[in-house]
Amino acid sequence: MDAREAALRQAYGHAVRWLASLSDRRVPARASVDEIVRALGVELPDGPGRPADVVDLLATACEPGLTAFPSGRFYGFVVGGTEPAALAADWLVSAWDQNCVMRTVSPAYTAAEEIAGAWLLDLLGLPGGSAVGFTTGATMANFTCLAAGRDAVLRRTGWNAAVDGLAGGPAVRVLAGEDRHMAVDLALRYLGLGKPELVQADGQGRMELEALRHALATGGRGPTIVVLQAGDIHSGAFDPFVEAVRAAHEAGAWVHVDGAFGLWASASPQYAYLTAGCADADSWATDAHKTLNVPYDCGLAIVRDPSALGAAMGLHGDYLIQDRRGDPIDKVPELSRRGRAFTVWAALRSLGRSGVADLVERLCRHAAAFAAGIAGIEGATVLNDVVFTQVCAEFGSYERTERVLGRLLDDGTAWISGSTWHGRRVMRISVSNWSTTEDDVRRALDAIRRASGSA
Repeated sequence: MDAREAALRQAYGHAVRWLASLSDRRVPARASVDEIVRALGVELPDGPGRPADVVDLLATACEPGLTAFPSGRFYGFVVGGTEPAALAADWLVSAWDQNCVMRTVSPAYTAAEEIAGAWLLDLLGLPGGSAVGFTTGATMANFTCLAAGRDAVLRRTGWNAAVDGLAGGPAVRVLAGEDRHMAVDLALRYLGLGKPELVQADGQGRMELEALRHALATGGRGPTIVVLQAGDIHSGAFDPFVEAVRAAHEAGAWVHVDGAFGLWASASPQYAYLTAGCADADSWATDAHKTLNVPYDCGLAIVRDPSALGAAMGLHGDYLIQDRRGDPIDKVPELSRRGRAFTVWAALRSLGRSGVADLVERLCRHAAAFAAGIAGIEGATVLNDVVFTQVCAEFGSYERTERVLGRLLDDGTAWISGSTWHGRRVMRISVSNWSTTEDDVRRALDAIRRASGSA
């Protein structure tokens, strides 16, 4: 057995043991950063070591410091697990080691990206022929789509941002809801557009239509982008897309939808009503690691007009082997990147249309079960309308809610973290993992009851 095979076998053994431990292990990590540093060792060795020994040390030293994010009992953030076919495909992605930017250089990747992109448009009910770029995550998906939107609205005024930059050009106005995700602000900052103008939202985080219409009517007809939201991070609520998109387009604005986890509602006949009218927008961002449950590093930037995305992201290099039909490089910011579409293709091929719908609906059923269980706990109140996968609850007061959260994490059965929503300290539950079972929900609810009873 050569050194590479021995290292891979060692990694496989540790990976299988890790995954097998998820059903019973505490969800929070058991060791601190300092403890892991000591276990790994801080001195760089003078000479080489056996790769298998290095893998063994890494896995053994780090295991106590791992949080069970892939567990069916992790509800702290909107992060999915990894669906089996996607996980196995991701191992192949690393082994194949493709530079997935050019059609001619990696035809296998380009084929997988084109098929997966077409499947995604179909599943999400988005316009056929839209460009689909595979980014690092939802933040860069928002960045990519908003870059296309920024340049497009400036071109309408006769200003070429790609040539002339932003200085001296017309100011781009961006309108977004009060309860937008912080990733939108970050993307706008990267793009030199600054903080958006905030449009009033209702108690669930949905943009108020009359407030949007007023903002559009009073801001002039300059280049404008309107950012809507599919899935509020606290309530799971969806903006009123039909009327909001119509109002924005009548004002000449580009409409972008941040749908990091909520855009997947479109794949379910039961929940597609939440995204009605969303397909009329100009661009959409989502994250395949969240609701679809592929490994990290897989955002999706979708733009109705492929030429707008190409104008913002495309480049030319004399040493590159570019194809007149277009390349993956034309749709995302990076040159060097992983074969993200392989994992998306594997997940979609494994689940099929009905499997994706069932996944979405199962996550929503678990969220509803959490809401019903918490509502039965003395002193607990569910604060949001549970329309998708998010649940927010409080336990009588800021201080008591904080105590419940602390005792819940100490218990270790589940990871459920807190947030502040509309000035209230809340327990925020995000159901995102394909492997979560009814028993996982029951165990988590039992832990919440214990924490609440001792608070």
